[in-house]
Amino acid sequence: MKKIISLALAALFITTTAFAQDKKEEKGYKFTIVKENPSTPARDQSRSGTCWSFAGLSLLESELIKTGKGEIDLSEMWIVRHAYMEKAERYVRFHGNINFSSGGGFHDITEMIKKYGIVTEEAYPGLNYGVEKHNHGELDAILEAFMKSIITQKTISPAWKTAFNGLLDAYFGERPKDFAYKGLTYTPESFAKHLGLNMDDYIEIGSFTHHPFYSKFIIEIPDNWMLGSIYNVPLNEMMDIIDNAIENGYTVGWGSDVSEKGFSWKNAVAIVPDEDKSDLSGTERDKWEKLTPAEKAKANYSFDGTAKEKTITQEMRQEAFDNYNTTDDHGMQLVGIAKDQNGNKFYKVKNSWGTESQYDGYFFASESFIKYKTIDIMINKNALSKPMKKKLGL
Repeated sequence: MKKIISLALAALFITTTAFAQDKKEEKGYKFTIVKENPSTPARDQSRSGTCWSFAGLSLLESELIKTGKGEIDLSEMWIVRHAYMEKAERYVRFHGNINFSSGGGFHDITEMIKKYGIVTEEAYPGLNYGVEKHNHGELDAILEAFMKSIITQKTISPAWKTAFNGLLDAYFGERPKDFAYKGLTYTPESFAKHLGLNMDDYIEIGSFTHHPFYSKFIIEIPDNWMLGSIYNVPLNEMMDIIDNAIENGYTVGWGSDVSEKGFSWKNAVAIVPDEDKSDLSGTERDKWEKLTPAEKAKANYSFDGTAKEKTITQEMRQEAFDNYNTTDDHGMQLVGIAKDQNGNKFYKVKNSWGTESQYDGYFFASESFIKYKTIDIMINKNALSKPMKKKLGL
């Protein structure tokens, strides 16, 4: 009898433990893909501030898949290396009164390809300094010091460009005049032509009230060293543009702020929890009010899949941009639309922080996060609806 009871208790313990484990496993977000467009595997920008190049080229790589060219790994550092030279020249022209850093924008990619063509990652990995992953700490410090010393001179010698190019070659490697791809030889210019993408097809769009809607303006962010312009549309229309593009097989370049409590790379989600608990009642309110500030913060950002999110308005995102709560932190790629277990809308995002993550280098950003923290998007203008093209004069 004792043995039977022991066995019964053991069975109950195992069942209870298994149930507890199942309950534990149920916590967290569960996503169901609604629509996803092809993209290349996530890359690793590692210790470099070059997300904009990874994101922009990732968009173009998806475009190549869409047009039937297949998966092609394009060289991010080819773009970065040429952008550095362009930045340096502009920095001198502005007497140092313009940003000089590793950051950039989506339009940097299209402009560099127009001027210098493009090569594959194999032809130009940009790792000429004895490492396997990008680490630009030393490079950035040297380039910045060099440029600051140049603008202090009373008379600037034209030799500075040769010296600066020498630094770039030392770290990135000399630029190939031609290279092999699938048994054929290309120059950077001929390869860009072979890809068949028109760089003038790619435009940037944002949503701000300090400029008129349906017009273009120079986006006021430090990394916009090229002084590139974006189109301005109302928030709901920016979201419609993103959805329409994804639904019709296009991906979207996404510039955003990821220095937020609601952005969790560990949990592979980005959300905007509603910290206003004024709608709580009864015991719920009593429990909430007894929590310490630290406990409340932990509860708001638990990432257990239960967070109620803020309703984002045009005014809210503008205020966050104006008071520096929303800054231009990171470039990524929106590749799909998903729903969580509660039916809430999310976007599948390709990052450039390697593949050692829950979703192999991808994560999910809520609709509220996209609305609130988007700086701008890059999109193929052919993905726009006819009415939107008309509104933007395209």
